[in-house]
Amino acid sequence: MFRSFSNKEAPSFSHFPYTPPHPTYSPSSLSQTLSLHASPTSSPLHPLNPTPSKHPDLLTAYRCISSVLQKDGQILSIAASNGLVYTGSSTNLIRLWKLPEFTECGQLKAKACMVVAIEVSHDKVYAAYGDGKVRVWQRTWDGGLKHVRLATIPKTGSYVRSLYIAGKDKTIKHTGAITSLAINVSEDILYSASTDKTVKVWRISDLKCIETIQAHSKPINAIVVADDGILYTASDDATVRVWRRNFCSGDQLPHSLTITLPAKCSPVKTLTLTSDGGVLYGGCTDGYIHYWLKGWFSGQLQYGGALQGHTHAVMCLASVANYVVSGSADSTSRIWSRDVEDGQHTCLAVLVGHRGPIRCVAAFSGRLGEETEEGCTICTGSLDGVLKVWRVTCTNRVAENTTSTQNGCEYFEL
Repeated sequence: MFRSFSNKEAPSFSHFPYTPPHPTYSPSSLSQTLSLHASPTSSPLHPLNPTPSKHPDLLTAYRCISSVLQKDGQILSIAASNGLVYTGSSTNLIRLWKLPEFTECGQLKAKACMVVAIEVSHDKVYAAYGDGKVRVWQRTWDGGLKHVRLATIPKTGSYVRSLYIAGKDKTIKHTGAITSLAINVSEDILYSASTDKTVKVWRISDLKCIETIQAHSKPINAIVVADDGILYTASDDATVRVWRRNFCSGDQLPHSLTITLPAKCSPVKTLTLTSDGGVLYGGCTDGYIHYWLKGWFSGQLQYGGALQGHTHAVMCLASVANYVVSGSADSTSRIWSRDVEDGQHTCLAVLVGHRGPIRCVAAFSGRLGEETEEGCTICTGSLDGVLKVWRVTCTNRVAENTTSTQNGCEYFEL
């Protein structure tokens, strides 16, 4: 399913605190990216030299199954949950898309604009806006899909006496723009990170701020929390920090720093964890994706290496099963596969079609329609205002020796 596009220029990205470098193209590569109607899925901006696979009998293929140009301007955030995809933009709208047909099925509205982060948990939708506040909706299925607005975090005029900031009264609202959200489901906690160099801890039951973590010396770009409660924060100070939540009474702070992971002198813009929490990935402005391996003890990490391929800043990451998906300011998205035996990574595909930096990405397993191949579905949102859905499949090379065509979309052998 393809949608028509207009040639309307994307709005400026200058007002958003997370500003990547703009990609540069050679004349040959520029001609490939100008035509969005063609969605040139088989023509990467630069040569693809994937690592030789340990499973030569597997054929990996990908296709773009849907492209939508939103009239909301830049797409800044995306989240997927229970067959729904939520997308936030530079306007005040959050659009809802139904899978697998990927049709719009609703909207969430607020007075504020610029939806910079979205998280969904336990049928609650948390969205961070450009005004430094988080709006909360409750999702219900009674009589059809509905979203009921529950609250705004923090409430207007709310103040708290922080025990961790020199005993002075501080507003619980971030003094800078929010850049990322994360949810600790087991402990019922919402984390928000900001350019004000802090992470705020919100108790979901009453939506109160219970702690402000002075996390970094420079703006924080991303946070992610593991199932064991370990919090990871990434910053422009070129480090990833690991935090443990303490439950002891006394003078010990609720969150304490466990270790600081250097990222080779490059600001870290995005984070993701594997589903088992065993590998942490950090995307940097130099185009590298560094990763760390979890040790025997909670919060213990060892540097594993770096994935190289992007020519500009890595702006977003997502993981599902043994796949890692990266989106970059070079307008491409790369799909990496991690071997479960030796931990080596293989670049399976370079997804090309956007003509602006890829700001957000979501990846999830499952099949669309009657497809029987293994693989994953990927949604990419770009500053060009285009939302794309991709299907990546793995089939047996013996059973399929030639390129197949389905619904007018070709599978390209990598």
